[in-house]
Amino acid sequence: MSGSSYLPPGWPPQVRPPGTPGWERTATGYLLDCCPPEFRGYPVLRRHPVVLARFAARYVAGQCETAQDGLAEIRTGLPRSVPPEVVTEAVEAWLEQAAHLLRVRRSVRLVEDALRGKEFVAQL
Repeated sequence: MSGSSYLPPGWPPQVRPPGTPGWERTATGYLLDCCPPEFRGYPVLRRHPVVLARFAARYVAGQCETAQDGLAEIRTGLPRSVPPEVVTEAVEAWLEQAAHLLRVRRSVRLVEDALRGKEFVAQL
């Protein structure tokens, strides 16, 4: 990879640009931060960033699904147990979390693509 200077929207700021010195180390750290702590205990994930990226992508995708399920559950299950304003606050919290997870999913996908050799080119 040539280390082009273009990084697509959603590229995580804590990961150096692909092709620059140490970029895979920063990618590995970022991906591990997106996963549960016990993933750090698997040597294969630390030694093979592409494998780690696939694990991270599946884990974050599962979190996205859980956020959507949680949102639906809050809307249908909580109104019988808490006041309407609490339901509204809970929905807002889930929506905020779901938006965050979508951003993380995109970032993980971009890092995985770069680890697999994709070069990013600015679209004019």
